[in-house]
Formats: sequence, C-alpha cells, structure tokens
Amino acid sequence: MSRSWLSVDLRALLENARTVARVAGAPLLPMIKADGYGLGAGAVARALEVLDPWGFGVASIEEGAQLRQEGLGRWRLMVFSPAQPQWFPAYQRYHLTPVFDDAEALREWLRRDGGPFHLEIDTGMSRTGVRLESLPAWTEVLDTPAFEGCFTQFHSADRDERATLAQWEELGRAVQGLRRRPSLVHASNSAGALRGKAFAGDLVRPGLFLYGGLPGEGFPVPRPVAHVRAQVLSVRRVAAGDTVSYGATWTAARATTIATLGIGYADGVRPALSRARDAFVLLNGRSYPCVGAVTMDLIMIDVGDDAVERGQVATLLGSDGERFITLAQFAEWSDESQYAILTGLSRRLVRTPAPQ
Repeated sequence: MSRSWLSVDLRALLENARTVARVAGAPLLPMIKADGYGLGAGAVARALEVLDPWGFGVASIEEGAQLRQEGLGRWRLMVFSPAQPQWFPAYQRYHLTPVFDDAEALREWLRRDGGPFHLEIDTGMSRTGVRLESLPAWTEVLDTPAFEGCFTQFHSADRDERATLAQWEELGRAVQGLRRRPSLVHASNSAGALRGKAFAGDLVRPGLFLYGGLPGEGFPVPRPVAHVRAQVLSVRRVAAGDTVSYGATWTAARATTIATLGIGYADGVRPALSRARDAFVLLNGRSYPCVGAVTMDLIMIDVGDDAVERGQVATLLGSDGERFITLAQFAEWSDESQYAILTGLSRRLVRTPAPQ
C-alpha cells in the first residue's frame, strides 16, 4: 500500500454530469483539460460516454493527441486555445476541432480545407476571443459551412447572474449580426449550466462540478469525486510546551499524541492548511486538527489521548464512511481555488479507482 493516494469515484462523477444535463437540458461538452482536472482525462471521458456527449474539451493539442493515443477515437475533441497555422498539421492528424480568434489564421485553415471550427467571442473576459466591435471584419470569412460553432466564456456565472445575462445577450447580438448562424452556440461552464435552461444554448461545458467542486452558494451540491488519503507513519507522545514541525509555530498546550501522515506539499497539500484554525482530517470516524507547518512529505495531526496506530488511514479530502470533507471546504482551508487544488494534486499521489 502506498503512503498516500488519490481515489477517483467515477460513479460520483457520472452522477454529477447527469445533474448538469438534467438542469441545463442541453447536450454536454465536458471539459477534461489538464488531465481531467488532475483525475485522469481518459478515465473521465470513458465514464461519461454513456451520456452520449457531443464531445470533450481540452486546452492543448498535446492533450488531444494523448487522448487519441489512449483510444478515445469516437468523440469530437475541441481544443480551446486559439489555433495557429503552425499547429494545423497536428489538428488534422489527430482530428481535433480548432477554435479561432485570428482571421488570418482562419483563412489559412479554410485554404487547407481543415474542417469544422468554432469562433470565440470576447464578451468581457478580455483573455482570448474576437471583440464584438471587430466582428464585422469577419463577415466574409465566416460565411462557410465549416463554421460550426460560436461561443463565449462566462467570467462570473458562479456569483453574478446579471453579469452572466449581459454576456449571454452580447453573444446573442454577435450571432444575430453574422451572415450565417452556426449550428452550435454555447457559453455555460458548470455555474452557467446549473442556472438552468436560460443559459444552456446548444451545448454546455461543465468542468468543476463534474469533479466534485461547488460553483457557489445556492447551487446543487455535487457528489465527492476525489478522495485523498494518507497512512499514519509515526505516532509520538509530546508534553505540554513541546513544539511541532519547522519554525516551531505550534506548541502543545497539554500532553497529547501527535500522529504523522505520509503526505505533504510535494503531494499537493497546500502549506496554508497549517494556518487554517478549523482544518482537520478524518481518522477512525473522528476529526483531528492539523498542527505545525506542512512539510514537503509529511503533515502532523493532534489526536489527543485517542489510540492511533501506524498504518491506519486518514482522509484529507473526500469521504470517510458517513463523514466527508468537501473540495470547497478543503480549498478554503488551503486558501486556494478548487480548480488549483484538483490540478495541483501531484503525480506522486498514486491514482486508484474508488471502491464500488
């Protein structure tokens, strides 16, 4: 058994996807970039195949190529980074759908008869995409059957419905101004999709919610997908006044027992966890606080006078029987976003399927 590991509950992921599909009422384009938010893109895609998604979203050609090499040949793969001509041979070799925000690059794609493409409209993210005022110059180049889709990126769907509506309406005006309406207009991330059919369009692009992340207050609560666990490697009794870990930042107020877990910041546990007053782990059905500085390979917990032995397993994220630590809760303790927590779980954590 490993010292620490990540168990991925694909059944929970599938149920979260079903929730999105039910609320949005639109086909899914699940985002599986960054190796499925760190949980394994190939496994995630295969788990979601039963929902018959339109396709899957990745961030780079390399991610798309890897999935093709893993046998994901049936599904459309859309690369959400703006396409550039030097990459076109790879797009065609791996049958990837490009996204454009540069007219000259698109003209070159069409000269090569590259196939279907999507256009991104910048409605306020100011990151990638065509600005609305620049769209009239695209009228001619977009008048082609290869123009399959048009989309934008919501920047605040998790917290501001009015801003989300303004972006959605701006995308609608952009589409209305085109000579040819593409068959697919889409915008919604997890938060947008979970706001219902009003923002669903022709596709929704869930990400965080699929992996157990909560978009914000008032949204459905996802089932936990990622479960991070570590073994107890050492147990020692300390006296009142003894300190724990680097910097001696924690001092025992009374005699107590310290259990050391085989996981640290090299595995993805954020150092801020040691500064969160209410952070805890689950062990033997009880919760115990983290104490002292998180180190590269180890963290410490205060188990009081309870009997804890080497080899027992603590849960840092996910469920421990009836109790669980949510991704949102763990991210708050870590002073980090839920996205960064998932994608920051290092490869040193052994990936295992959750028991079914």
